[in-house]
Amino acid sequence: MTAPSLPASQAVDREQLQRDIEKIVGSGFTGMQVRVHDERGDWTGVAGRQALGDDTLPPVDGHVRIGSNTKTFAATVALALVGENVLGLDRPVHDELPELGLDPRITLRMLLQHTSGVFNFTGEYYDDGTFVPGIPATQSGKEWVDNRFRTYAPEELVGIALSNPARFEPGTDWSYSNTNYVLVRLLIERVTGRSLAEETQRLVLGPLALTGTVLPGTSQEIPAPYAHAYYRYDDGGAEKTVDVSQHNPSWIATGGDMISTTQDLQTFIIALVTGKLLPAELLTEMLTPHPKAGYGLGVFVQPTEAGGTVITHNGGIAGHAALMYSAPDGSRTLTGALYYVDDATMSMGAAFQQATQLLVRAVFGGDDVVGEAKA
Repeated sequence: MTAPSLPASQAVDREQLQRDIEKIVGSGFTGMQVRVHDERGDWTGVAGRQALGDDTLPPVDGHVRIGSNTKTFAATVALALVGENVLGLDRPVHDELPELGLDPRITLRMLLQHTSGVFNFTGEYYDDGTFVPGIPATQSGKEWVDNRFRTYAPEELVGIALSNPARFEPGTDWSYSNTNYVLVRLLIERVTGRSLAEETQRLVLGPLALTGTVLPGTSQEIPAPYAHAYYRYDDGGAEKTVDVSQHNPSWIATGGDMISTTQDLQTFIIALVTGKLLPAELLTEMLTPHPKAGYGLGVFVQPTEAGGTVITHNGGIAGHAALMYSAPDGSRTLTGALYYVDDATMSMGAAFQQATQLLVRAVFGGDDVVGEAKA
């Protein structure tokens, strides 16, 4: 699955892209940092503020909580273990994790592609507009803020999910669920006898020298430098805004807990799509999209309006968001970090979608390619 580099005449207009970044920040984000790679080399742009009340620009390659981009890293590790014959894509997960009581028809492939039907522990939105809540800390802005340093075990998150009915029979439909990737973590740790952090270091971070990428586990810290993240909530009728740059991300676990930089995300996605991390046959499996949502195994495979294709995953979590896009041959990439004031209603959701569309159009010549916006 390859595509030629775009001709030099279509190289990214850096000046226009800088104006686009400033426009995005003007739509309500506190700050943004973007990195583009194309045939002219690398370019970085930045706009906004590092912190509320501070006119300092966000750091050019600062750390950011990458939300659901975590899933692409986890999927890469899982598929690398398939390549080592430690895991099987179509083996029942129940065989390795019998104590969880999973439907024995669920396979690793279904977890990676979101076709397992397992309830999303952060809550399920159904086609008729109803919402069934999941983990209590995600149901109320104030509750999340008050409990943001609490530790959740992965098994606790899975237990919340499995206490709710499955969304559909395994393999019969598609629905995005953070639970799938917590199960991927538990599966990897069971079959290897090592932590996901150790396996990610061995298979991805170490080989690519991604020194700015962290699996934080239960640590509330984010390495410096970084731009700050904020959360807004109602407290007895009064609106409060809190700096939540430090929080314990175990509440989302492998659904979206990792920290990285735009440079590391660029290095990772180029290495991934060019076959440096996975055998060719497994990369092909990863990049084969489900027809309902264009989701492969840990990545979205999306058309651009200009007739091309991008490999992508985005993520947002508590005032931080990360973008990751690549042409199928790695010749052109877009990675980014956004900083904002989050809230329980996800009021920045529309602005996030508009921002990604604007940037994709500027870098890849396409429109309406947005991937997944939240953890």
